[in-house]
Amino acid sequence: MRITGLRATPVAVPFVEDEIWAFGGRRGMVSILLEMDTDEGMVGLGEAAAYPSADIVLAVFKSIEPLVIGESPFDIERIMKRVNIIGTWHHVKSTSTAIAAVEMACWDIVGKVSGQPLVNLFGGRVRDEVEFFYYLSHKPASEMADDAAKGYAEGFRTFYIKVGSMEPSQDIERVEAIRASTGPDAKIRVDANEAWSAAAAIRIVGEMERFGLELVEQPISGRNLAEMAYLRGRINTPLLANEASWTRYDQLELIKAGAADVVSVDNQMDGGLLNLKRGAGMCEVAGLPVLKHSLGELGVAAYAAVHVMASTPNFIYANQGYGSFLADDIIADASPLPYKNGCLAVPEKPGIGIELDTERVAKYAELYESEAENFSFHESEKIASTPLMPKR
Repeated sequence: MRITGLRATPVAVPFVEDEIWAFGGRRGMVSILLEMDTDEGMVGLGEAAAYPSADIVLAVFKSIEPLVIGESPFDIERIMKRVNIIGTWHHVKSTSTAIAAVEMACWDIVGKVSGQPLVNLFGGRVRDEVEFFYYLSHKPASEMADDAAKGYAEGFRTFYIKVGSMEPSQDIERVEAIRASTGPDAKIRVDANEAWSAAAAIRIVGEMERFGLELVEQPISGRNLAEMAYLRGRINTPLLANEASWTRYDQLELIKAGAADVVSVDNQMDGGLLNLKRGAGMCEVAGLPVLKHSLGELGVAAYAAVHVMASTPNFIYANQGYGSFLADDIIADASPLPYKNGCLAVPEKPGIGIELDTERVAKYAELYESEAENFSFHESEKIASTPLMPKR
């Protein structure tokens, strides 16, 4: 079997109405769906987040296509080496979600041909379902409390909020409101996206801890591992690395520095599902749990990663997902994604185990063509009025 073509289709899927301003003023989320054709008629599915933009991802697909066409989809390691070495990605120490999508589509074909769901190819089930958190967008504290109560009623038990772009008192007020609305058994995770200094993080996290935090994600720069290790020893809440752990090479340095309690991993940031498994395994050897980061995914990429997470023991925390934002998806018989008690069940069909809903794909491809600018990152009026560097 040989790969004969790559068909990339950008789609724009809207957010639910009251979340339209979230994520930099975007109306919704853009992903690029990949269909990998073969000479035997088998088609593999992949998905690339539009990161940093759909145009760049499409350009990467075009640039790596000559390195993929004619190869066997079973030779995944060989294909990735061709892309990274001949395609020079290794030399610039970078990757692309497009590369991860190609690898994903290869795995989908391998699973379909072998008649096995990917979870069996990645080591077999450790769990039958994978937990995700409920993402709360920035709103006044009372509205965030209402959103958290809605998520709790739907069965989610881990709630995630961004902090660091407002005055600390406002962030603390939001955490307090979420705790009050969800009760004592809910988990609250805060993510500062590197906004604070170590001194500010010690003070602000210390004030938030009276409301019970599960994890504090990347409170300071991920480029200063020594400072992260210093901070880790001075807060009571486990420190989750994110910007410090994009790739398995970053994860290795993080482990050596003792700079985190939990590590965020992401196949789209690290060249594919196999590297997701590798990174998690490396962290497991170091005694560290992991969770999956997301650049924004629809059902193809979400379920592909579910197989790996279900087969890997140290994915013990709720993972990043967008179920609270997306109004729909592009998966047949599963749009929007069917979260149950905050979890997605592991598909049982061969490969990734899902099929595209062709009508939805066509609908959202047309929406991308007509309104792409409304789905790209830009500064909304609401965000423009928010101070970028709050006082400390």
